[in-house]
Amino acid sequence: MEAIDRTYHFKKTLEKKERFVGGHRLCAGCGAGIAVRGVLRALREEDRAVVGNATGCLEVSSFLYPYTAYEDSYIHTAFESAGATLSGVEAAYNALKRKGQVKGEVKFITFGGDGGTYDIGFQSLSGAMERGHDLTYVCYDNEAYMNTGIQRSSSTPRFAKATTSPVGTVVPGKTQNKKNLTDIIAAHNVPYVAQTTFIGNFRDLYTKAQKAIYIPGPSFLNIMAPCPRGWEYPAEKLPEICKLAVETCVWPLFEVIDGVWHLSYEPKNKRPVEEYLRLQGRFRHMFKPGNEWMIEAAQQNVDENWEKLLAKCQG
Repeated sequence: MEAIDRTYHFKKTLEKKERFVGGHRLCAGCGAGIAVRGVLRALREEDRAVVGNATGCLEVSSFLYPYTAYEDSYIHTAFESAGATLSGVEAAYNALKRKGQVKGEVKFITFGGDGGTYDIGFQSLSGAMERGHDLTYVCYDNEAYMNTGIQRSSSTPRFAKATTSPVGTVVPGKTQNKKNLTDIIAAHNVPYVAQTTFIGNFRDLYTKAQKAIYIPGPSFLNIMAPCPRGWEYPAEKLPEICKLAVETCVWPLFEVIDGVWHLSYEPKNKRPVEEYLRLQGRFRHMFKPGNEWMIEAAQQNVDENWEKLLAKCQG
């Protein structure tokens, strides 16, 4: 196993040469670009990378043939095939390395939104994990199909407004709870799975990305990456939303290393979920008179998931 530097120096990390550079067209206040920059900073400067990218907001905003915003080798894949594409590249690299035709260290990292990960790309992601390819799959989870018009995905939370789960007199937004994909990938018994977002000085994101990249074998990183258009918040509110997601336990921080669950952060005073919901226009209808039951149901779901996670980590 490769040695992992567990020290974190915020200033030194920021001084690293950028691998995801200017020129992309992501929205102000978008979490996807922050996720990519944070993950790629965890690469050692001497290592090369092959970056895959499923179709989605990130892809259409960072790639316009023949130009990309990536300094490393870049492959745009179809919506459904990011896991399969990087699996093939990793297998080809290993074959060439055995023949002595490539030298140096190359890491394989692919990015996909929740549409290309939770839904359309799930089968190829699951296959890559099951086969044991040495690659890192990163989901930037913005909880809907933002690129094509803010349609609901299986990652969209219950009651959230989307163009295919509108709010009306009969349907109160999406009627199903969010799929727990991080748990599903952990059930594949891969070496490393983690959940993180943009908190404080980015230590949690950096250290988990570093582990994901440098622990041998398949790894999965799920990053909450808010979307200002789909979630309906001012761009400057992104850090506050991420913080409240963690403090309310809507998006808990944890990692699973070789099957052992570790809680990364436990709030001293768990905040009520309505503080997180109130900042986002997609949940505005939940605060109308008569809809108190929605907030109660959302709180109950968060509480139940949190207790299950605590039990796994303590066990």
